[in-house]
Amino acid sequence: MTKFKHLVYRLGQEPKTSLKRFFSGLGLFVIAASLIVYGYFNSHYFQIAGLVLLPIALYFAIYGYLGIFANRFSQVIAKVDESAKNRDIF
Repeated sequence: MTKFKHLVYRLGQEPKTSLKRFFSGLGLFVIAASLIVYGYFNSHYFQIAGLVLLPIALYFAIYGYLGIFANRFSQVIAKVDESAKNRDIF
């Protein structure tokens, strides 16, 4: 459990950076999807560029979302740990 806590705390320690990564990935995803759709009606080279850009966009979006989720989850873990310390058995 301590390795999991360490991973969650490390991923969630910079929520603003995670949010920037998520929005960057989301923007790149929109660009990639637009290129794929544009390439459907015009040259197929636009589709290829969109397909190359798509995994990069998904990487940034997923990594950013994991950071946001880890930040929220680390707050929950901290509250549970704090309440476990102050818990009285009787």
